[in-house]
Amino acid sequence: MRHGVLVSALLIANMLMATRLTRTLTLSCSIPPLLKRTSHSIFHPKQFSKSRPCPLWSSSFSFCLEALHKSTSPSFACACACSSSLSAPSMAASAIDDLVEANPLLKDFEFPPFDVVEPKHVRPGIRTLLKKLEGELEELERTVEPSWPKLVEPLEKIVDRLSVVWGIVNHFKSVKDSSELRSAIEDVQAEKVKFQLRLGQSKPIYNAFKAIQESPEWQRLSDARRRIVESQIKEAVLNGVSLEDDKREQFNKIEQELERLSQKFGDNVLDATKKFEKLITDKKEIEGLPATALGLAAQSAVSKGHENATAENGPWVITLDAPSFIAVMQHARNRSLREEVYRAYIARASSGDLDNTEIIEQILKLRLEKAKLLNYNNYAEVSMATKMATVDKAEELLEKLRRASWDAAVQDIEDLKIFSRSQGALEADDLKHWDISFWSERLRESKYDINEEELRPFFSLPKVMDGLFSLAKTLFGIEIEAADGLAPVWNNDVKFFRVKDSSGSPIAYFYFDPYSRPSEKRQGAWMDEVVARSRVLSRDGTSARLPVAHMVCNQTPPVGNKPSLMTFREVETVFHEFGHALQHMLTKQDEGLVAGIRGIEWDAVELPSQFMENWCYHRETLMGIAKHFENGESLPEDVYLKLVAARTYRAGSLSLRQIKFASVDLELHTKYVPGGPESIYDVDRRVSEKTQVIPPLPEDRFLCSFSHIFAGGYAAGYYSYKWAEVLSADAFSAFEDAGLDNGKAVKETGHKFRETILALGGGKAPLEVFVQFRGREPTPDALLRHNGLLSVAASG
Repeated sequence: MRHGVLVSALLIANMLMATRLTRTLTLSCSIPPLLKRTSHSIFHPKQFSKSRPCPLWSSSFSFCLEALHKSTSPSFACACACSSSLSAPSMAASAIDDLVEANPLLKDFEFPPFDVVEPKHVRPGIRTLLKKLEGELEELERTVEPSWPKLVEPLEKIVDRLSVVWGIVNHFKSVKDSSELRSAIEDVQAEKVKFQLRLGQSKPIYNAFKAIQESPEWQRLSDARRRIVESQIKEAVLNGVSLEDDKREQFNKIEQELERLSQKFGDNVLDATKKFEKLITDKKEIEGLPATALGLAAQSAVSKGHENATAENGPWVITLDAPSFIAVMQHARNRSLREEVYRAYIARASSGDLDNTEIIEQILKLRLEKAKLLNYNNYAEVSMATKMATVDKAEELLEKLRRASWDAAVQDIEDLKIFSRSQGALEADDLKHWDISFWSERLRESKYDINEEELRPFFSLPKVMDGLFSLAKTLFGIEIEAADGLAPVWNNDVKFFRVKDSSGSPIAYFYFDPYSRPSEKRQGAWMDEVVARSRVLSRDGTSARLPVAHMVCNQTPPVGNKPSLMTFREVETVFHEFGHALQHMLTKQDEGLVAGIRGIEWDAVELPSQFMENWCYHRETLMGIAKHFENGESLPEDVYLKLVAARTYRAGSLSLRQIKFASVDLELHTKYVPGGPESIYDVDRRVSEKTQVIPPLPEDRFLCSFSHIFAGGYAAGYYSYKWAEVLSADAFSAFEDAGLDNGKAVKETGHKFRETILALGGGKAPLEVFVQFRGREPTPDALLRHNGLLSVAASG
C-alpha cells in the first residue's frame, strides 16, 4: 500500500555498510497473499489494495477499500420524468430505479453490508457507479483549479467511492469465491479499468497538480500535502498521461490485458489448489500426523461427502491448502505420501486448462512493453520509481544477505543428513525436497526438545488475541474490545473489534477472519484496508472518518469442542498482520490519500508487521498468552527458553528461500526477454544455483503459483520483505536498547513508535520517519544479530 514519492536511495547505502541477512518470515509470518498493485496511486483505486503477501508459501495480503461517504450528490437511481400514465419505457425505468435502490453496493453505509452482497449485485452496481463517477470526473475536469478544495478533495471523493465498492467485490473474491462472482467480475472488469485509466490520464487534473507545485503556495504546504502532489505527478506519468494518442491507446490496451491476465492467474492457482485431494482410508499411510491435522483431514472428508469420517478412524482427505500441506510435509512418516503431496504442490497451475505458463509469459511481455512506452529500460525500473530502493540497491542488498546466509544454509543441510543418518533413515545420503521439512522438524524436536504440535494446546486463539491486545495497550495506550453485531460480516466465524484511545473514544475498527475455508477462501494471511481515515470523508462534517481494517488468516479451525489451537508460527502470523492493521488504524494523518498505509513506499510498508513478530519472543508477552486451554497452566519456563534458542534454527535456509523468491522476481523483470532463448523456468533454475543448496526438481513449476508477483502487488518488489526486515529489526532494537524488562522505558519507546511509524502514514518519507523514531538511519546489524548471522556476515 504504497503509493508514494520516490525516496532517497541513501537508506541502503547505510543499510549495506555491514553485511546482512534477514530473517525470512517463516510460514508463520503469513502465508503470502494477493492483491494486484501496479505503480499507480490514487489514480488507480484498485491499487490501494495493499496486497501484502507475507512471504513463504503463497497467497496474498490484499489491502484497500474505502467506506462510502455519505453522499450529498444525486441518488444513484436513474432520474426519470414523472408521468400520470405509466408507459412501457417509464415502467422499465422504474424497474431500474428499484434495482439500484435495492443494490447494497450503492447504498450509503458506515460499515459495508457484507452480509447481503451477492454476485448478482456486481454487474448493475459497478456499472451504475461507474456512470455516476464518470459524470463527477467530467465535472471536476470542467471546474478544476490548482487548489486543495477544487482539486484534491473532489478527486479523493471519486477515488474513495470506487475504491470502497470495488474493494467489497474484491474482498469477496478472496474470502467467498464462486463461479458466479468470477463471471460477474470478468464482465465489469474492463469497464472499471477503462475508468481508472481515464482518471489516471486526466490532463486537467495532472496540470492542476503541476500548477500547485509551481505556485508560491508550494513551500507553505504541509509535508503530507507536498507528498500527495509529488506522488500524483509521478503516478500520472506512470499512468501514461504524457503519452501521445496512439501510444496511450496501446498503453491502455496493455493495462486492460494485464488486469485480465492477473485475475486469471489467481483464479488458476486457487482452482489448482482446490482440485487436489487425496483420500486415505488406511491409518498407516498417515502415521506421524498430529491430532489436529487428523481432525482437519477428517473434517475435509466430511465436506467431501464422507459423513462418518472421524479423526481417529478416518477416512481422511489431504489437500494442498496450507494447514494440510504443511502438516504432511513436516510430520508424515510416509515418505511416498510426502513426495506425492510435494510434487502436486510445486506443479500447481502448470498443466491443462489451469496452466499459468503462457499467462506468465504474456504478463512479462506486456510489462516490458509498458516500461518501454514509459521510457524505462525494464519493468523493474517502473516498479522502483515509487519505492525507496533502486534496482541496483535492491540487488546489492540481496547479494550481501545471500553471502551471509549461504554457508549457514549449507550447514543446515549437512546437519539434517547427519541427524537423519543417526535415526537410520535410508534417504539420509540423498535428501530430497520432500524430506527437508520432515527431518527439520525431527531435528528441531531433538535439538531443542520442542514439538510444535505439542505446543498447540498452549496457544488457543482466544488467549493469543487477549495477549496481543494487552501488548497493544502496553505499547500504544489503546483498548481493543469485541464489537460483534455492530457491523455485518461475511461469515459467522468473522469477529469485529472496536479500538479506543486512552480516553475511551473509538479511533478505529477491524474485522478478523481467522480460519481456513479451502472451498471459497484463498490461501495466505493478509490485512486489507476497508476505509481509511479521512478529513474530507467525515461522516459528521467535523471529525475525521475513522479507519476500518480486515485481518484475514488461514489457520486451523476449531475441531470438535476444542478452540482453534495454534502453532507458534500461526501466532507469529497473527502478530504480523496485526502490525499492518495497527499502522492503518493508529494513523493521525487526516489527509486521506496518505493516511495509514497509503502513500508509504512499498518496500517500507512491512516494517510494523515484521516489528510486531519480535514480541512473540518477548518473555512477558509470550508467557502471557501461552496458557494451556484446558487447565490454564503456563508454558514451562524451560520450553520458553528453548523457543527463544530455536529462533535462529535454520535461519540461513529460511533467509535463502526469501532471497531466491526476490532474486528470481528481479531477474524476470530486469534481464529476462519474453520469447527469447531462455524460458522462465531456465531463469528460475539459474537463480536457484546461487540461492538453493538443493537444486529444484526439473519439473518444479513454482512460478506458476507465485501469486505475489503475477497476481499480487509484488512484481519487481518481493525484495521489499528483506528491505523492510532491516528496518523492523532495527526499530525493535530501540526497545532492546531501552530495556525490555523496563516497563516504563518500553511504554515510552512504544509511545514514540506510535507517534512516528504508526501515526505519520505516508505523509512523510519513510526514511525521515525512521530517523525521527530511531534518531539515526537504519543499519542491518540488529537483523543479523536476531538471525544469529552477525558473526557470519562480519567474517564474510
